[in-house]
Amino acid sequence: MLDIGTYQFGYSWPITYGHLVPLTVAVVLGVVAMWRRWPRVVLGLAGLVALWSIGGLVISYPLTVPMDLPTTRFLSSGSGRVLDAGAGSGRAAIGVLLARPSATAVGMDIYEGYWGIEGNTPERFMLNARIAGVADRADARRGDLREMPFGEGEFDAVISAYAIDHLGSGGIVKALAEVARVLKPRGEFLLMIVNADRLTRVLSPHAIGHHPRQDPARWRARLDEAGFALEEEGTKPATLYFLARKRL
Repeated sequence: MLDIGTYQFGYSWPITYGHLVPLTVAVVLGVVAMWRRWPRVVLGLAGLVALWSIGGLVISYPLTVPMDLPTTRFLSSGSGRVLDAGAGSGRAAIGVLLARPSATAVGMDIYEGYWGIEGNTPERFMLNARIAGVADRADARRGDLREMPFGEGEFDAVISAYAIDHLGSGGIVKALAEVARVLKPRGEFLLMIVNADRLTRVLSPHAIGHHPRQDPARWRARLDEAGFALEEEGTKPATLYFLARKRL
């Protein structure tokens, strides 16, 4: 069941629904081409643009709903205190809480500047938690990925989706070290970064496809240096993910 319009994650309209513009133009052009009996090449072109637009909408749809976990192994115990590092408006944290009904989550974000979300605030995070029916297990805090406002070993697990990879090299190193610091020994870390694969570059060049190519080996090395043992690595549409565990 589609949940378009249910949640208020706040991603800018051009990012989530921008493909509606060329889709509308293509449909109108196709109708006029059939009515005026224009050459079939015009109708074919309109059809290609329409298909491209629909593909782009499919790629963007996940930004409007809670996130599906890329692996069932994350927090497989079903319970624990989870930190969503760089939580934004709550897609990842709410996805965890829906998938793991006995877990609690703290969403932490700097909540300033523009990172694709309009009106990115703790209040928006909690609004979406209430819409999902998980607000009693959620909390939102302001904080920087590079200097988190938490003590050592406060969390059983950390999830970070499309946030740490937006920092510079030095910031990434600091953020991964902070994740390790706030995790309990043997705590889990699910890291997701934007992976602009070939299909994504074609279907969403303006929203996702412009991100740089990722080097999985470099991310594996960063995780190792931060004190993590890698347990799973994989890809999903527009996503490269790593499931790791803090060493003792």
